[in-house]
Amino acid sequence: MAQHTRGLSKRASCSRYELEDIVRDLQFPFPHNPLILGTIDIIMSNSIKIFAGNSHIEFANLVAKRLGLDLAKCVVLKYSNQETSVTIGESVRDEDVFIIQSGCGEINDHLMELLIMINACKTASARRITAVVPCFPYARQDKKDKSRAPITAKLVANMLTVAGANHVITMDLHASQIQGFFNIPVDNLYAEPSTLKYIRDNIEDYKNVVIVSPDAGGAKRATSIADKLDLEFALIHKERKKANEVSRMVLVGDVKGRDCILVDDMADTCGTLAMAAKVLKENGANKVYAMVTHAVLSGKAIEVINNSQLEKVVVTNTIPHEDKKLLCPKLDTIDVSVTFAEAIRRTHNGESISYLFNYVPS
Repeated sequence: MAQHTRGLSKRASCSRYELEDIVRDLQFPFPHNPLILGTIDIIMSNSIKIFAGNSHIEFANLVAKRLGLDLAKCVVLKYSNQETSVTIGESVRDEDVFIIQSGCGEINDHLMELLIMINACKTASARRITAVVPCFPYARQDKKDKSRAPITAKLVANMLTVAGANHVITMDLHASQIQGFFNIPVDNLYAEPSTLKYIRDNIEDYKNVVIVSPDAGGAKRATSIADKLDLEFALIHKERKKANEVSRMVLVGDVKGRDCILVDDMADTCGTLAMAAKVLKENGANKVYAMVTHAVLSGKAIEVINNSQLEKVVVTNTIPHEDKKLLCPKLDTIDVSVTFAEAIRRTHNGESISYLFNYVPS
């Protein structure tokens, strides 16, 4: 087999259709054989570049490693007046460029970094530029919920497009309608397949669990998980005094004597999760877990989790939080870099990514 692989590697200029013929001749099913996939990735790697901003370097490295690539060279600096300077350190002419930058930490600085990196690659004649944004910034400002309120998520969409992005890959948008703010393709990946796998592998007697949405807005997300696992569903109705502050919660559903899993897209101050766990416990629940995609964990979130009745809070790594895990033994992490890496590979190769909506890449 090694001999065939070497033969393939010499044909770096052949088309994808020629590759299919070669693979068929070798009697390997295309494109599912992992060895052939690896070979194709190597052949095509000369036309792909993966860049990373400063928001989540660890995540970008995981994605690049999964693809068998090194991160492309890029220097991001701040001038003394706090302006951002970006220098692309290698040619991107006619390249398929992917820029990984999550909307977290110093969000405004990181957003500006992303915009400048996109524009720098555009003016350097990149063939296509994909913004890979694991956690989309300003996603919660997606509608006018009061007089004169801005729709900032739409503004961010416009900025990415004007900067030169041709495509966006993100995960679990706060509202899926945000995809409609763009006039370029947007792939909104789901953490759900990884969440389902975690539940099956790590929650004892998960068939007796109740899936709970901490608010009406997340009911669709929670019911989807409940349906796929054939579990019961409950809902907590919450009334807010103002942003990040809940005044009252009412449980709709029966959780007595059952373990519960709260499902949400984002954990910010974690007040909602802690209060929801308290309500579930008061209504007879046993253990209460929380599964969240984006771990913002701002303010006193870690203290709130540690003092709450939550058994465990499981988050993905779309936002860096390793330092906070050291302070909170209840935090556990699901690695979704494999999903993003596969989305990048499929996008680059012109393949459908629908598979990723239901399965976790192996």
